[in-house]
Amino acid sequence: MEYRKLIAISGMSGLFELVGSKTDGAIVRSLEDNTTKFVSSRAHNFSHIESIEIFTIRENVNLVEVFKAMEKSAEIIPSDKDPKAILNYFKKVYPEMDFDRVYTSDMKKMVRWFGIIKQNDIAIELPEHTDSEEAAIGN
Repeated sequence: MEYRKLIAISGMSGLFELVGSKTDGAIVRSLEDNTTKFVSSRAHNFSHIESIEIFTIRENVNLVEVFKAMEKSAEIIPSDKDPKAILNYFKKVYPEMDFDRVYTSDMKKMVRWFGIIKQNDIAIELPEHTDSEEAAIGN
C-alpha cells in the first residue's frame, strides 16, 4: 500500500485506503479493521493525507515532515488519550510546530495516524513527480 492512497474522512476516525471512487462518494478500506465500504461525499469530506499541511512558526510543512521527525525520534510516543503528554511529546519532537494554531485534537490525530501507518508498514514518503507530471503542472 502506498502513502499517497491514504485518506482521512470527516466524521470517521482512523485512516482509509482509497479503493475506488464514484461520482457521489468513494469506496474505502479501513486500515484498522480492513472493512471495505462506500462513503458518500454528500455526508463526508475526504482529505488525502499527502496534501495535509501543519502550521509551524515559519512556513507550513507537509504532514510527512512531522511523521519523519516522529520516526527518527527516540521519544516514546504517548497514548492518544493523554493531551498533556502529546503536547510535551511534540514540543520535543517537532518544536517548530505552531502550538497556538495546531490544536491538541490535531496532535492526537497525528499520533493515532502515525500508529496506524506503522502498524500497516507503510513507507512515509511523498511520491516523486516525473518530468512529464511537472510539465503538466506548469502549464
